[in-house]
Amino acid sequence: MLIKDWMATAILTVDANTSVMRATRTMKENSIRRLPVLSHGKLIGIITDRDLKEASPSSTSEMDIHEMYYLLSEMKVKDVMTDKCIALKQDDTLEKAALVMLKERISGIMILDENENLVGLLSETDIMRGFIQATGIQDGSYQYVIDMPDEPGSVTRVMDLLRKKDTRVLSILTSFEDAARGMKRVSIRISADENTAKELGKEIESLDKYHILFQGKDELHNLPTKK
Repeated sequence: MLIKDWMATAILTVDANTSVMRATRTMKENSIRRLPVLSHGKLIGIITDRDLKEASPSSTSEMDIHEMYYLLSEMKVKDVMTDKCIALKQDDTLEKAALVMLKERISGIMILDENENLVGLLSETDIMRGFIQATGIQDGSYQYVIDMPDEPGSVTRVMDLLRKKDTRVLSILTSFEDAARGMKRVSIRISADENTAKELGKEIESLDKYHILFQGKDELHNLPTKK
């Protein structure tokens, strides 16, 4: 999956010489947490709601309200922004972006084109959307989570069983850290009716050293909500 297919392209930016007060107002009015900072059309930094809070005078200070507003109107974005913003290219993969965001503990990445122009913003939510789409969970898929030997052809043996039943495979995900030594854990989502899926489960379980940890459909009705 490529970043350019999932990034937001309608993004707000701010010039380096914009006042902190105006940047604060822009972020509040649009309910956003970060603004890319440009100078002569090129990305030079990023300013976040945290940067703005740290730059604002404390409510316990002796400064009166007029002095506070004057200070914020005179203070420029370039004075409080982070100039070491992390950026990736639009043709980089979504997986690479997720790895960078996890490693750097950030929730968004600026996206550039081949000419170093800002063309998008990728957030944690964008990555989750891409991951959900790739797994096929939203299609009402049937899933198997299988521990199998970590050797060439082990996944192919399962695929051969699925192929014989004319089953449509939606996704295959493999992990190693949560499996025993010499094994790998494979999650396979398919589109099939309940009876066919259960028959396939029995056939997979009959393979030597294959063990199904979970099989079934995710319950997607009445998902938890904050409301």
